[in-house]
Amino acid sequence: MAERTVPEVDRAAAARRAVERRQARASLKRDLSMRVVTPQTVAAQAFADADSVAGSMRITDFLLALPAIGVGKRDRILLDLDISPVKRLGGLGVRQRASLTHWLDERFPVSEPRAGRSRLLVLAGPTAVGKGTVAAHIRENHPEIHLSVSATTRAPRPGEIDGVHYFFVDDAEFDRLIADGELLEHAVVHNRSRYGTPRAPIDAALSEGKTVLLEIDLQGARQVRAAEPSATLIFLLPPSWDELVQRLVGRGTENEEERTRRLRTAKVELAAQGEFDYRIVNEDVAAAAREVVELSKAPAR
Repeated sequence: MAERTVPEVDRAAAARRAVERRQARASLKRDLSMRVVTPQTVAAQAFADADSVAGSMRITDFLLALPAIGVGKRDRILLDLDISPVKRLGGLGVRQRASLTHWLDERFPVSEPRAGRSRLLVLAGPTAVGKGTVAAHIRENHPEIHLSVSATTRAPRPGEIDGVHYFFVDDAEFDRLIADGELLEHAVVHNRSRYGTPRAPIDAALSEGKTVLLEIDLQGARQVRAAEPSATLIFLLPPSWDELVQRLVGRGTENEEERTRRLRTAKVELAAQGEFDYRIVNEDVAAAAREVVELSKAPAR
């Protein structure tokens, strides 16, 4: 009986699939290390589908992709959790899944959404994630939501209109706004330009019963939370770290030195997503905007 051979085309297709699988796992590991995605989310995906990209990741690679986990610490964690280093994430048993989940929740806590919502919504996220684009979509399609206009000392980008996208001011005027207490929050962003949120338009909109959306940076979001603890904080995430880099390079508004600085800042910003009440992935602008709007319709607390 003649021996059957695998057709060349099948071998080539299998090789391509294997390469794509490895690339997908490498991308997922980058997302974990840059905190674009939480380890709990990846673990849940793996447990739900052992054949998924997350499910096919070795437990050793998963742990090494987490911030501040080296080889020695990884081995101690596996020993403590009684998990074999040859295991894949999707192949863990029920007890091992529970132990790993408990360890992740203790090591990388994520805030739970608070009941109800405030009429003051804060949208923040890393550079180039598309905060402005999502906010602009909401401005154009949901006039019932008052979109705050920030003041900034940076120069306008092509197409930006003073008073619509930002209030473009010089340093002297920005100093006056701070001195007169006219800003709800303000910060230096990327070690260069200053941004701030004028307080008066927000107070007026809230007094009229409107929902107000602030599109600001991480520092500003923290200041708003301190000044208005009831504010609802929303963190906008990129689909992946690779996509974030591509968006930053693709928009062509920064030189290489500035892009490098912004990506360093993005790593810090992504690590703070656990401070926010909600996280939304901006894979599609309209869909992300719709999720923000849905949060604005939640029962007020």
